Amino acid sequence: MALEVGREQVIAHRWRAHQLDREPGAASGLDDVAMLDVGVQDTGPVAARWALVNRGLASYDEAEALLAWTVRSSPHLYRRADAAAVAVATAPLSENDAARRVFDASKPLRQAGIPVLEALAVIARTQRALVRKPMVKGDLSTSLTERLEPHSLRYCRPCDAIHAWENPFRMAPLQAGLELQPGTSPPVLQRITGLRPLYFRTPGTQAEPRFDQVRGYLHHFGPARPQEVAAHLDSAVKDVRAHWPDDAVPVDVDGFPGVSGDRFALEEDVASLTSGPERAGRVRLLAPFDPWLQLRERATLVDDRARAKDLWRNLGRPGAIVVDGEVVGTWRPKSAGARLTITWEPWAPLTKAQVVRAEQEAGLLAEVRGQVLAGFVRAD
Repeated sequence: MALEVGREQVIAHRWRAHQLDREPGAASGLDDVAMLDVGVQDTGPVAARWALVNRGLASYDEAEALLAWTVRSSPHLYRRADAAAVAVATAPLSENDAARRVFDASKPLRQAGIPVLEALAVIARTQRALVRKPMVKGDLSTSLTERLEPHSLRYCRPCDAIHAWENPFRMAPLQAGLELQPGTSPPVLQRITGLRPLYFRTPGTQAEPRFDQVRGYLHHFGPARPQEVAAHLDSAVKDVRAHWPDDAVPVDVDGFPGVSGDRFALEEDVASLTSGPERAGRVRLLAPFDPWLQLRERATLVDDRARAKDLWRNLGRPGAIVVDGEVVGTWRPKSAGARLTITWEPWAPLTKAQVVRAEQEAGLLAEVRGQVLAGFVRAD
């Protein structure tokens, strides 16, 4: 029989799993931020840094952090000490999974009779050979194009040039023992000291449980279905099902939108799921790509279609004002030199205390960005 819980219990469990319920400065260091086991996306100004601040980490030694293209070929922050484990955990689960993750790049490989993992390994080895000192992405792309076979290249209409497919290009560096220099635009890649390249020899199915991406999604966004995990990873559903944790238990959630397929949670999370919702009044201004907003079954968080469309728009996404896990509004930044103005729009009435706390968060965000808060303005 499936475990039965309510929507508010699920939101409260996820809020705790994300450690968004913590007091400012409560985290003792990078090891004390659990989300770094599976990576924190760094898309947007100080995005990963701000996500860590929201999880209680006031500051950290940047030398102990690692930035790499991993999940969905996006830049994610990790602990440097975990580089080898992360390289395994973020690798494709199988040849079929690799074909899914590279999207259209798999078609010319199939036509040429080349396994996707083999082609990815060639790209990784070539990148490793080219990046002997820090190298700008564009320069690496040019040099890589000169060395790859036609089945690994494509014509790019916006660039009016032939170069490597983007997803394989981004999937290969960590497997080649390369990282991204933080704060560089265009990106600069460099070798990771002490990391032995994997070259896609070890599948993600061999990940340590702590860093396993399927388990990580179930912990942070459970109860969930294999379809959501696969969408989160740009993976194949059948590979996710084949790698499904043995300790995942079925859960029925009262108050979630009706969708086909059973939801599951990790057995270790049952106690948290069955706990009562918390009403601490914690207010967060979460960035557009904060992990809290990365769930795939978005209607379980925001069931209003118009609001969801705005919050998760493809371009120009706003941030979210969140109180105890519930999205209650959006915010947008505007910079003018060293001055930052935050314009916010509530979806529901906020108390005076919540508005004050939200403005305090805006001030802290400005500080993290190296700016001063010029205004916290409600949208007309």
